Amino acid sequence: MSRRLDYNQIAPAGAKALGGVYGYIMQSSLPSVLVDLVYLRISQINNCAYCLDMHTRDLLKKGQPIEKIALVQAWAEAGNLFDERERAALAWAETVTRVADTGVPDQAYEVVHAVFDERELVDLTIAIGLMNAYNRMAISFRNTPQAALEI
Repeated sequence: MSRRLDYNQIAPAGAKALGGVYGYIMQSSLPSVLVDLVYLRISQINNCAYCLDMHTRDLLKKGQPIEKIALVQAWAEAGNLFDERERAALAWAETVTRVADTGVPDQAYEVVHAVFDERELVDLTIAIGLMNAYNRMAISFRNTPQAALEI
């Protein structure tokens, strides 16, 4: 599969705008590991190879054990490997990413709102929207994952 176009070169202002949102999230009170776990889970749902590769590498660089990274997709069955906030964030990421199917039910909101304050919840939802946008850009224009370039 070859890259269709380089959207960063073609629309640098748009790429910069997305980067500004990314910078906002990285400066929020959300722990960076939690954000990367959410980004990885969203990228799994969307089958974005480019982002899966990137966020797996980011989590490894941050010292996350491979066992935890490998089980992000099955977080609900992973026992205490994920803490309460991580489980709530991953569940929220799933329902918001699949909004057309889920409608983001009240029960999901109640679970996540019980462990995140309102500002954190808004920031988490912005992060989820951002990763869905990045996934759609990378998939649509066929960004090549770093792992594929190393072969």
